[in-house]
Amino acid sequence: MNTTLKYVLLPIIFATCSALPSFSQGASEEVRKKVNVVIAKAYEEASAQFPCKLKASGKAKMGNWKDVENCVNPAHDLVNWKNHALELQKIRDTERYQREDMIAVIEAALSEQALPYEKVFLVKSKNVALLPLSNSLLKFLPENSLAGLPVYSTDGEHLGSFSGVYPYERIGGLEVISSYRMMNFQYTDLHGENKTPAEKFLLDLYGVPWEDAKSQSGFRLPSDRLIPSR
Repeated sequence: MNTTLKYVLLPIIFATCSALPSFSQGASEEVRKKVNVVIAKAYEEASAQFPCKLKASGKAKMGNWKDVENCVNPAHDLVNWKNHALELQKIRDTERYQREDMIAVIEAALSEQALPYEKVFLVKSKNVALLPLSNSLLKFLPENSLAGLPVYSTDGEHLGSFSGVYPYERIGGLEVISSYRMMNFQYTDLHGENKTPAEKFLLDLYGVPWEDAKSQSGFRLPSDRLIPSR
């Protein structure tokens, strides 16, 4: 390249690049604080439903799955998702954040502020021995929560230890062509083999000890309605 031309073009290129919109790489502490405030408000709204009474039945004193469902699902619906999504989008636009970075900050805030079960359910330990691993409970379970806890059947049989959750798509009935996602769990049986319950509607067929689970993070709001759309 001609030396004269080179020195003419460099300032132009620099000025052009400087004028282009830039987005931050990684999360600043200030953005984390702003996002945490929004997520805290979401949890505060959901917590208006808590704590919910959890009753039990059967020989194993398994918590009632209907009590769980009637607690956590309405709590989810109490959140002003649209308003909080707009707040988070505004933070991203103001701070010029990459979408992937913003998602990571939101996910981290949701996990950090997840509520322990003892703040979600009102339980008399002498009456409830097992927290039911129902589909609704698993839907809000934070990653790695309950890991290693003993899993029992509804008749009190020790089956193994809890190892995690996974989603699956369930197709509607004959007249319904849509599908919807549900959560199931896996456990390691007493022989060290990975197992999955054959039943898809878990209800109160399986549970983990309430005393072991109550202090663990149990209710984590999902991120799907908070993620920036662009």
